[in-house]
Amino acid sequence: MKLLNFSFLTGLRILAFPCNQFGYQEPGNAEEIQCFARDRKVQFDLFEKIDVNGKTAHPLWQFLKKEQGGTLFDAIKWNFTKFIVDKNGKPVERHSPNTSPKEMLKNLEKYFDAKVEL
Repeated sequence: MKLLNFSFLTGLRILAFPCNQFGYQEPGNAEEIQCFARDRKVQFDLFEKIDVNGKTAHPLWQFLKKEQGGTLFDAIKWNFTKFIVDKNGKPVERHSPNTSPKEMLKNLEKYFDAKVEL
């Protein structure tokens, strides 16, 4: 909820890109994914399913990985890898799937003109 409040105060946008490259955890088609998200009342922008690794990786994800490389190698290692892109469109941080949205709030404050009480 605090992340949603922060989003409202700052104009932060949360973008989700379904991907089926990690244990085939996102097998549905676009309509099934949209229904799943709608049923759960998601509060972020949900895009079409894409690839984030390999020769078929979406150009946005190629850019994100180039700008914010990973530990050991640049490939996305698992679902829910997160990037912070500042308000000028520059990728400034990369976070592992284990990083919670709450943990990211303090980092987000550096790039957006707002403070959130945790």
